[in-house]
Amino acid sequence: MLALASCATPQQTVTQHEDNLAAAGFIVRPANTPERQAMLNRLPPHRFIQRAHGSTVNYVYADPLVCDCLYVGSQQAYSQYMLHIQQQRLADQQELTAQMYSDPAWNWGAWGPWGPGYIVGYGPGPGW
Repeated sequence: MLALASCATPQQTVTQHEDNLAAAGFIVRPANTPERQAMLNRLPPHRFIQRAHGSTVNYVYADPLVCDCLYVGSQQAYSQYMLHIQQQRLADQQELTAQMYSDPAWNWGAWGPWGPGYIVGYGPGPGW
């Protein structure tokens, strides 16, 4: 999956992101009038904006590039989306960790000494 993500185009990544918004409960509102288009263009693209109206909080996500629309969601939809993103990052991190140690043919010794003074990830001590 990580390999697929690294091969994904920015367009595919944005589309997947917006599919996740819809799956979390965000509603798509197209910018299908000149007035809506003008308002959409005033919002920062691909960022969440919080809108409070009385005791109700909604989240708005502007997408002028892929769907030319707004995604509007409740606090529950936003929380669901953020939970999904957190779970996806954890799954990606676990997969990366598994890939890092999965090659039995890898020869760590070919990369030099691993003794005292070696700072993991940075090479031998200061000045390396």
